[in-house]
Amino acid sequence: MHYTIEDISRMIAARTEGCARMDHCIDWLLTDSRSLAFPETTLFFALRTQTGDGHRYVADLYRRGVRCFVVEDVPAEVRQDMPEACFLVADSPLRALGRLAELHREAFRVPVVGVTGSNGKTVVKEWLYQLLSPAMTVTRSPRSYNSQVGVPLSVCLLTERTQLGVFEAGISQPGEMQRLRDILKPTIGVMTNLGQAHQENFSSMEQKCLEKLSLFRDAEALVYNADDALVAACIARSGFRGHRLGWSRQDKAAFLYVSRTESTDQATRITYACGSAAGEIEIPFTSSASVENALHCLALCLYLGCDAEYLRTWMAQLEPVAMRLEVEQGVRGLTLINDSYNSDVTSLDIALDFVERRREDGFTLVLSDIHQSGLPAAELYAHVAEMIAHRRVCRLVGIGPQLCSVRALFETQPIQTAFFPSTEAFLQSSLLDEWHDDTILLKGARDFHFEAVSDILMRRVHETTLQVNLEALAANLNFYRSFLKPQTKMVCMIKASAYGAGAVEIARTLQDRGVDYLAVAVADEGAELRKAGVTADIIVMNPEMTSFHTLFEYRLQPEVYSFDLLEALIRAAKREGITNFPVHIKLDTGMRRLGFNPEQDMPALIDRLQHQAALIPRSVFSHFAGADSAEFDDYSAEQFRLFDEASRQLQSAFPHKILRHICNSAGIERFPERHLDMVRLGLGLYGVNPITNQIIHNVSSLKTTILQVRDVAATSTVGYSRRGKLTRPSRIAAIPIGYADGLNRHLGNGHCYCLVNGQRAYYIGNICMDVCMIDVTDIPCRAGDTVEIFGDELPVTVLSDVLQTIPYEILTGISPRVRRVYYQ
Repeated sequence: MHYTIEDISRMIAARTEGCARMDHCIDWLLTDSRSLAFPETTLFFALRTQTGDGHRYVADLYRRGVRCFVVEDVPAEVRQDMPEACFLVADSPLRALGRLAELHREAFRVPVVGVTGSNGKTVVKEWLYQLLSPAMTVTRSPRSYNSQVGVPLSVCLLTERTQLGVFEAGISQPGEMQRLRDILKPTIGVMTNLGQAHQENFSSMEQKCLEKLSLFRDAEALVYNADDALVAACIARSGFRGHRLGWSRQDKAAFLYVSRTESTDQATRITYACGSAAGEIEIPFTSSASVENALHCLALCLYLGCDAEYLRTWMAQLEPVAMRLEVEQGVRGLTLINDSYNSDVTSLDIALDFVERRREDGFTLVLSDIHQSGLPAAELYAHVAEMIAHRRVCRLVGIGPQLCSVRALFETQPIQTAFFPSTEAFLQSSLLDEWHDDTILLKGARDFHFEAVSDILMRRVHETTLQVNLEALAANLNFYRSFLKPQTKMVCMIKASAYGAGAVEIARTLQDRGVDYLAVAVADEGAELRKAGVTADIIVMNPEMTSFHTLFEYRLQPEVYSFDLLEALIRAAKREGITNFPVHIKLDTGMRRLGFNPEQDMPALIDRLQHQAALIPRSVFSHFAGADSAEFDDYSAEQFRLFDEASRQLQSAFPHKILRHICNSAGIERFPERHLDMVRLGLGLYGVNPITNQIIHNVSSLKTTILQVRDVAATSTVGYSRRGKLTRPSRIAAIPIGYADGLNRHLGNGHCYCLVNGQRAYYIGNICMDVCMIDVTDIPCRAGDTVEIFGDELPVTVLSDVLQTIPYEILTGISPRVRRVYYQ
C-alpha cells in the first residue's frame, strides 16, 4: 500500500496533532514494535489488548526513527519529547486499522475469496494459491493472519497487480465476524470443516456455524461440503442468496458430484462431475482431511473456469503446507531456521523478522528465486535488497538464475554475498564446509529442494524429536498475563532446560515477549543463556558457593536463603570490587525447603544488609506449598500473612523499591489479591494447568517413527524376559525410543499407549534402552509413520497419571540426545 498521511487521516477520520508534513508517504503498517524495519515510511497503530498496550512503545519507536502514529490520546509530555511526531488520534486504533483496510479493499474490483471454518483454512488458502498463481497474480494472507488484526493487515497487501485475493478469517467468539466481513467483502466464500475449536465460547455448534457463515452474507458464491448436514442446514437458515457451490459424494445434482475416491499408499484419485463436464484428478495425499480440503479447492477452481486438463496437472503437484518456521541445532554450532515451504516477499519479511529477534549480531540468509510475484525482476529484487539492508543479514547466498542476474543489487551492500544458478551448484561448492557458530535462515521455493541443504547442516541424531511450539508458549504466557494488572511483573521459570523444552530458544522467545525476569536453577544454566545472547534479567534460584564468579561475570542475580550464603556472597563481591549487586531474598513461610525464618530472622537480616554495600535486595519472595488446591487455602492464607508482615519489614528498612512476590502458576489464577509486585510462572507456561491438570496450550510434543512392522504369532512373546505375552496373532512395531530417551519403563507391558495415525497403540513387553515395541494389530501403518508419545493429541498428563507422578517429571526427563525442533 502507498498512502500519504493526509490520505490516511481522512480515511480513518482521525484528528491530527503535529504532522508538519501531511504529504509524508506510508508504505508499512506496524502493530508490533518488535517488527520494525522501515521506520521512515511506517505508521504504527498503538493497539490496546488484554495483555498489552501499544502506547507504551511509542516513545521507543520514535527514538528508532518512526514519526507517524495512530493513538487514542497524546499525553502532554509526549508532545514535548517528540517534536517531529505526527499523531493520528482515533477513538480506537484497532477500528481505525480496520477502516483503513476496508477502504483499501473497496479500491479493488477483483474477485476476493474469503476462507473460514474451524479446520483446514490455512491449507485451503495455500492450496488455492498453489493452484491459481500459475495463471494469475494472487494476493493471500501471510501464514495464518486471520484475526481482527491479521485480516486488515492482509487486505492491505492488495496492489494494482492483484487479480485474485484469497484471505482467511478466523473468529473465537460471537460478534467478531461482522467486522471481518466489512473489511474483506468476499465475493466468493469457502466454508471448510467445522470442528470443536473455540466451541467453549459458543452456545452450540449451530451458533458457531451461523456466525462463520455471516462472512458470506453478500458473496456471489459459496463453496461447502453439502454432505455436512449441519453446514447445509445453517446455509439454508442464513438466507444466503448467492450460488451454492456444494460438493457431494451422495447428491448427483450438487454443483460438484464426487462419484469416486480411491486411495493408494501415496495418492488419492478423485473422479468428479460438474454440470455437463466430468474429469479425474489425483492428489499426492491420502488423509480424509486432505481429500476434503482438495475438494473445496476443486469446486472453487471449477467455478472460476479452470478446465479439466489444467486441474489434472496442478492438483497432482499440490504440496504439503508446513505453516511454521522451524528452529533446529545444526553441525559446528550452527542454528538452522527452515522456512522453505514457500517463497514470496511477505513471508520473507516475516522470516527475517523472526530471525532478527533471535540473533542480534547478524545471520546468514540462503534465498532462492521468488516465483509468481507479479513484479518485474528488477523491481522485485530491488525491494528484496532493501528488506535485507534493514535487517541484520551479514551474509547472503542467492540461488537461482533470477538472483544471479540481479546480483549487482546486493553486492553494493556491506555484506558477504555468493550466487549460484542452482541448489546443486551451491552444494558442490565448499561454502557449506566453512560455516560455523552462525544462524542460517533457509528461505526458498520448494522446487529448489533446500531440504538437501538442511540435511547436510543438520546435526545427526536419531528419529525421535521433541517438537516445541513457541506460539503455544506465548499463548500460555498471555493466558496467565490476563489475570494480572498491567503493572504486575512476571518471572518465567526456565530451570531444568526450560522443563525439558530447551532453555535457549525458550528464553529468546520469552525475552522477545517482554517478560521481566527469567529464572534458572544454577549459575551454569544462566551463563549458557548469556553466551547465547540472552540479555534479560536472570535469577539463579540455587546458587552454589563455587559459582560466585560466574554470577558476577554474567550478571546473574542470586537467590539468598541463609546467613551463610549471604556472608559468602558479601565476601566474594568485596574481593571483586562489586557494589550494589542485586539479590533476591527467600523467606520460608511454610514450604520448609529453603529460606530465612520470617518470624525470627528479619531483624538480623535487615541489620546485615544495611551494614554492607556489596549487595542490594532487589526482591523478597516466598513459595506457596499448596496453592493448587482449595484444601490448603487456610495454610496458604497463613503463609501469606507471614510473608506480608516480614516483607513489609524489609521494605521499610530501605528507601529503594523491593519487589514482593509469592504467587506461582496456581497462585496467579487462584489468588489475584496476592499478586503483589511480581508473580512467578512455571508449569503453566509449558501448557499444564497445575490446578486442573488440564492442558492449556500444548507446548511440547514427543514424536518418533516406526522402524519396522512384523507379524508375530499368538504363541510368541515380545521383548526382554518374555514379558510381552500375546493372546492373538499380532502386528508389532518397533520404534526408536527407550528409557535412555526419557520414556519411563513403567509405561511398558500395556500400562500405557502412544498414538499411531491417531489410534492407541499400547506398549508391549519391557521398554528397552533405545527401542520399544507397540501393538499395531488393528492400526493401518507402515515403517516411517509418525508416532506420538505425547503431544497435541495425547496429553502428557495421561502419562503422568499412569505413572502416578506429575507432568514436571515427564517433561524434564526427556534426554538431551532427543533432537529439539522449535517452530512458530
